[in-house]
Amino acid sequence: MTSAHAPLADAAMDQLFREARTHNAWEDREVPETLLRALYDLMKWAPTSANGQPGRYLFLTSPEAKERLRPFLIESNVEKTMTAPVVCLVGYDLEFYEHLPTQFPHTDAKSWFEGNDALIEETAMRNGSMQGAYLILAARALGLDCGPMSGFDRQGATEEFFAGRKVHANFLCNLGYGTEENLFERGPRLSFDEAAQIL
Repeated sequence: MTSAHAPLADAAMDQLFREARTHNAWEDREVPETLLRALYDLMKWAPTSANGQPGRYLFLTSPEAKERLRPFLIESNVEKTMTAPVVCLVGYDLEFYEHLPTQFPHTDAKSWFEGNDALIEETAMRNGSMQGAYLILAARALGLDCGPMSGFDRQGATEEFFAGRKVHANFLCNLGYGTEENLFERGPRLSFDEAAQIL
């Protein structure tokens, strides 16, 4: 059994971070349901506050489901989204704390949130966003390419896909097998000293 403290091989680091890109065009290749289920079953183990899991995921795979999303996309995101094998609408559930008695049974964590709308919103948005980032890494780990983006009408998508639920749309992530078409030159990143400090 590999030690949990052993760094991943360079090839894995490249696949997850250094060589991974945001894709805008896709192979005409199906992503099977079994792979989407494996993706969730991998990402669900990543950490969140008090093991709360506000992330909600709609995997749009049919042309009909994607057409429902089209009116809410900004123009520059239409083609790459409609041609992606899968579009994941990542949302966050404002009733996530209802599950805390089973997800975090060590204490009465549900009571931390009941009646505190500001804390519910902050916690759901933060942890749901973290879970969306875990989804990207899990997808890359399983050999998929990703095209995450936020250029869409969040309120409109919320009303269309999450009506009657206390779930809000957060961002979109196209999934599939990317091509080199319309792949932008890699942008620079801030250096450690520009973005970080050690105190």
